[in-house]
Amino acid sequence: MPMIAVVSIGGVKGELVKAVADFVKGYYSRFGMGVEILPEIPLEPFSSAFNLLRGQYLGRVFLPTLFRIGERTGARAVLGITGADLYEEGLNFIFGLANPSLKAAVVSIHRLRSEFYGGQPDDELLKERTVKEAMHELGHLFGLDHCPNPRCVMYFSNSVLDTDFKGPFYCRVCEEKLSKALGVLK
Repeated sequence: MPMIAVVSIGGVKGELVKAVADFVKGYYSRFGMGVEILPEIPLEPFSSAFNLLRGQYLGRVFLPTLFRIGERTGARAVLGITGADLYEEGLNFIFGLANPSLKAAVVSIHRLRSEFYGGQPDDELLKERTVKEAMHELGHLFGLDHCPNPRCVMYFSNSVLDTDFKGPFYCRVCEEKLSKALGVLK
């Protein structure tokens, strides 16, 4: 059975990783895909990605390691979840990043936390936001582009408000594209 691997990078709570994996499994099982949580990997190997001036990690540096995990395990896709604050050149920050050719994606929970915006910790809200960003990045891994529908999980999030507004699922149009893509991949 094709598998999506989910891995914590640098100490993300196991309950959050499990909640994301359970949601992804519930959705992607319709395509005959399983989900497996792999052992956590430390943040230290990614120290070369840390930009001292920005206080952030360059997101793309995480993807080759996740790719190698996919090769080693036979996973169809590998999703890393980290607490590190990520960026890409030309952007102030990113919630996540995916590379379809590597079948690897990473999601950062750093700016998904309520406390980043001065609020109280809210584990449920963090779980909802992380699920949405995970589904978004997995959509990219399976060939989906950004969607103009602000309720679709594939809508581009410029801010956490966009993430809060969109749902955790693909719209009808994106779901049809995903079904075709995964039908070919099975």
